[in-house]
Amino acid sequence: MKLGITGGIGSGKTSVCRVFNILGIPVFSADIEAKKIMNSDDSVIRGINEIAGRNLYPDGKLDRMQLASLIFNNSDTLRKVNSLVHPVVFENFIQWTELQNTPYVIMEAAILFESGASNLVDRIATVYAPVEERITRVTRRNLLTREQVLERIKNQMDDETRMKMSDYVINNSENEMIIPVILKIHEDLLNHLNS
Repeated sequence: MKLGITGGIGSGKTSVCRVFNILGIPVFSADIEAKKIMNSDDSVIRGINEIAGRNLYPDGKLDRMQLASLIFNNSDTLRKVNSLVHPVVFENFIQWTELQNTPYVIMEAAILFESGASNLVDRIATVYAPVEERITRVTRRNLLTREQVLERIKNQMDDETRMKMSDYVINNSENEMIIPVILKIHEDLLNHLNS
């Protein structure tokens, strides 16, 4: 069984996945996998340079800031890069899943619905946090400006839509306890598998 975990930038997906990991559930991070692929898969590297119309790998590694400035201001470029990277990420997820021997596995992906990865999982949990908290978290963590964070939020599905399409919602605002909610989801999945 596969659980998808999604949520907007800065919602706390990684913290939630850390708790599942402590429970012995392996987590496949689509975002980390995509970063790896963009720096190691030759056909993806060629494709990104073609889409950009220039070399985005000046010192052998992807210039992420240059790519971000290209894709977050142009939805067509974003779509092209995603259609290049996502199929490889999905293929790697399927192969990774076959190597696991736990009751269920997790795919963590910021754009689970937008990328079509939601079709690869059986259930979905959305991690939610108020926008102002998310902006604060991301500006501290990634050294981005408020405007850059808002730009990324604008390129992602809105929280209401994401939550409506999910089986579970984990409220990760500062004053909420996430562990009891995660334990309940874990128990629900195990019960479902045992029934």
